Amino acid sequence: MKVGVVNTERIFREAAPYKAAQTKIEQEFAKRQKDLESMAVKVKNMADKLDKDAAVLSESDRNKRQRELVEADKDFQRTQREFKEDLNQRRNEEMANVIDRTNRVIKQIAEAEKYDLVLQEAVYISPRVDITDKVLKALSK
Repeated sequence: MKVGVVNTERIFREAAPYKAAQTKIEQEFAKRQKDLESMAVKVKNMADKLDKDAAVLSESDRNKRQRELVEADKDFQRTQREFKEDLNQRRNEEMANVIDRTNRVIKQIAEAEKYDLVLQEAVYISPRVDITDKVLKALSK
Protein backbone atom coordinates (compact mmCIF):
# COMPACT_ATOMS: atom_id res chain seq x y z
CA MET A 1 0.00 0.00 0.00
CA LYS A 2 1.41 3.39 -1.01
CA VAL A 3 0.48 6.30 1.29
CA GLY A 4 1.10 10.01 0.87
CA VAL A 5 0.45 12.87 3.28
CA VAL A 6 -0.04 16.56 2.52
CA ASN A 7 0.57 19.28 5.09
CA THR A 8 -2.39 21.59 4.35
CA GLU A 9 -1.19 24.29 6.73
CA ARG A 10 2.00 24.55 4.75
CA ILE A 11 0.04 24.59 1.48
CA PHE A 12 -2.08 27.51 2.76
CA ARG A 13 1.05 29.35 3.87
CA GLU A 14 3.33 28.74 0.87
CA ALA A 15 1.31 27.96 -2.27
CA ALA A 16 1.25 30.65 -4.94
CA PRO A 17 -2.52 30.44 -5.57
CA TYR A 18 -3.26 31.06 -1.88
CA LYS A 19 -0.92 34.04 -1.79
CA ALA A 20 -2.45 35.39 -5.02
CA ALA A 21 -5.98 35.00 -3.65
CA GLN A 22 -5.02 36.83 -0.46
CA THR A 23 -3.43 39.68 -2.44
CA LYS A 24 -6.48 39.90 -4.70
CA ILE A 25 -8.81 40.16 -1.71
CA GLU A 26 -6.62 42.78 -0.01
CA GLN A 27 -6.61 44.91 -3.16
CA GLU A 28 -10.33 44.47 -3.64
CA PHE A 29 -11.13 45.63 -0.11
CA ALA A 30 -8.39 48.26 0.35
CA LYS A 31 -10.60 51.25 -0.48
CA ARG A 32 -13.39 50.10 1.82
CA GLN A 33 -10.83 49.50 4.58
CA LYS A 34 -9.53 53.06 4.21
CA ASP A 35 -13.09 54.43 4.22
CA LEU A 36 -13.81 52.48 7.38
CA GLU A 37 -10.66 53.79 9.05
CA SER A 38 -11.59 57.38 8.16
CA MET A 39 -15.10 56.82 9.55
CA ALA A 40 -13.56 55.60 12.81
CA VAL A 41 -11.38 58.72 13.00
CA LYS A 42 -14.41 60.92 12.31
CA VAL A 43 -16.45 59.30 15.10
CA LYS A 44 -13.51 59.58 17.51
CA ASN A 45 -13.04 63.25 16.62
CA MET A 46 -16.75 63.90 17.16
CA ALA A 47 -16.58 62.24 20.57
CA ASP A 48 -13.44 64.17 21.54
CA LYS A 49 -14.96 67.47 20.43
CA LEU A 50 -18.16 66.75 22.35
CA ASP A 51 -16.16 65.93 25.50
CA LYS A 52 -14.08 69.08 25.11
CA ASP A 53 -17.04 71.40 24.40
CA ALA A 54 -19.60 69.79 26.72
CA ALA A 55 -19.07 72.29 29.54
CA VAL A 56 -19.74 75.35 27.35
CA LEU A 57 -22.60 73.97 25.24
CA SER A 58 -26.23 74.56 26.00
CA GLU A 59 -28.18 71.47 26.92
CA SER A 60 -30.02 71.40 23.58
CA ASP A 61 -26.74 71.71 21.63
CA ARG A 62 -25.12 69.02 23.77
CA ASN A 63 -28.12 66.70 23.22
CA LYS A 64 -28.03 67.40 19.49
CA ARG A 65 -24.31 66.56 19.27
CA GLN A 66 -24.82 63.41 21.36
CA ARG A 67 -27.56 62.26 18.96
CA GLU A 68 -25.28 63.01 16.00
CA LEU A 69 -22.48 61.08 17.64
CA VAL A 70 -24.76 58.11 18.36
CA GLU A 71 -25.97 58.12 14.72
CA ALA A 72 -22.41 58.36 13.38
CA ASP A 73 -21.34 55.49 15.65
CA LYS A 74 -24.30 53.36 14.50
CA ASP A 75 -23.36 54.02 10.88
CA PHE A 76 -19.77 53.10 11.62
CA GLN A 77 -20.76 49.87 13.41
CA ARG A 78 -23.12 48.89 10.57
CA THR A 79 -20.52 49.66 7.90
CA GLN A 80 -17.87 47.75 9.82
CA ARG A 81 -20.17 44.72 10.19
CA GLU A 82 -21.04 44.78 6.47
CA PHE A 83 -17.36 45.08 5.59
CA LYS A 84 -16.44 42.07 7.72
CA GLU A 85 -19.31 40.00 6.29
CA ASP A 86 -18.40 40.89 2.70
CA LEU A 87 -14.71 40.25 3.34
CA ASN A 88 -15.42 36.85 4.89
CA GLN A 89 -17.74 35.90 2.04
CA ARG A 90 -15.16 36.87 -0.63
CA ARG A 91 -12.38 35.13 1.28
CA ASN A 92 -14.49 31.97 1.49
CA GLU A 93 -15.27 32.15 -2.24
CA GLU A 94 -11.63 32.60 -3.21
CA MET A 95 -10.42 29.91 -0.82
CA ALA A 96 -13.05 27.44 -2.07
CA ASN A 97 -11.72 27.89 -5.62
CA VAL A 98 -8.13 27.42 -4.52
CA ILE A 99 -9.01 24.42 -2.34
CA ASP A 100 -10.76 22.80 -5.32
CA ARG A 101 -7.67 23.39 -7.45
CA THR A 102 -5.41 22.00 -4.72
CA ASN A 103 -7.55 18.89 -4.36
CA ARG A 104 -7.44 18.32 -8.14
CA VAL A 105 -3.64 18.63 -8.06
CA ILE A 106 -3.40 16.18 -5.16
CA LYS A 107 -5.65 13.74 -7.03
CA GLN A 108 -3.54 14.06 -10.21
CA ILE A 109 -0.34 13.37 -8.25
CA ALA A 110 -1.99 10.43 -6.49
CA GLU A 111 -3.15 8.90 -9.76
CA ALA A 112 0.10 9.57 -11.63
CA GLU A 113 2.27 8.11 -8.88
CA LYS A 114 -0.19 5.33 -7.97
CA TYR A 115 -0.90 6.30 -4.36
CA ASP A 116 -3.51 4.15 -2.63
CA LEU A 117 -4.22 6.74 0.05
CA VAL A 118 -3.44 10.44 0.46
CA LEU A 119 -4.14 12.11 3.81
CA GLN A 120 -4.39 15.80 4.48
CA GLU A 121 -3.46 16.00 8.15
CA ALA A 122 -1.59 13.77 10.50
CA VAL A 123 0.02 14.03 13.90
CA TYR A 124 3.34 12.89 12.47
CA ILE A 125 4.46 12.85 8.85
CA SER A 126 7.53 10.94 7.80
CA PRO A 127 9.48 12.75 5.07
CA ARG A 128 9.25 9.51 3.12
CA VAL A 129 5.45 9.87 2.66
CA ASP A 130 5.20 13.69 2.66
CA ILE A 131 4.14 14.86 -0.81
CA THR A 132 3.60 18.51 0.16
CA ASP A 133 6.59 19.71 -1.91
CA LYS A 134 5.21 17.96 -5.01
CA VAL A 135 1.82 19.64 -4.48
CA LEU A 136 3.43 23.07 -3.97
CA LYS A 137 5.49 22.61 -7.14
CA ALA A 138 2.42 21.58 -9.16
CA LEU A 139 0.38 24.52 -7.82
CA SER A 140 3.07 27.00 -8.81
CA LYS A 141 2.72 26.05 -12.50
